Amino acid sequence: MKHNTGIITVFLCLFSFNSLAKVDDLKQEVKISAASQEADIKNNQIIFNGPVEVTQGSVKINADKLRAYTKEGAGGRILVATGNPATYSQIMEDGRLASASAKEILYELSKRTLILKGNATLEQDGSQVTGDQIRYNIAKQQLIAESSGNDRVITIIQPENYQEDSKSDTKTEPSKSPSEVQDEQPKTQENPALKAQEIK
Repeated sequence: MKHNTGIITVFLCLFSFNSLAKVDDLKQEVKISAASQEADIKNNQIIFNGPVEVTQGSVKINADKLRAYTKEGAGGRILVATGNPATYSQIMEDGRLASASAKEILYELSKRTLILKGNATLEQDGSQVTGDQIRYNIAKQQLIAESSGNDRVITIIQPENYQEDSKSDTKTEPSKSPSEVQDEQPKTQENPALKAQEIK
């Protein structure tokens, strides 16, 4: 099967992922909220039925179903979220939001890696990468996007001034205080007689 692969490193600023993930997020506990759950003790896995929400600091995963398990010989926990689509989001250190979606999101906690499979999309600040599969290292902020067959990896990159233009479009002229408005009103010549009367 033919694969079209695109490798994008954020430090080259090719995909605008120039803001780092929150380090504290990766140190937080993982909380899973679901409608129901089933424990398969023999195979060391738990099935969560949706809607399912996974949170770890500012990291959030929403899915229709979630499977949590540990590979044999590996100590790291793996979460596999499925949905139509399953979604991922995280607030970066500078406050910007990074988001992703796919039919399946595999989150390896120990490696701090996301693997998005099926109509995978990763987006930040209007820039976007889509493909059949995207591997995304959260800690290093690096990704590899792949597509199979005749499909292509699609990358949309916003211009460097995209953020500034977006912010300027939303800016409104600050309201003026009553004293400022009064100062801007045209001044009329004062009547000496009236002025003298006011002093009295």
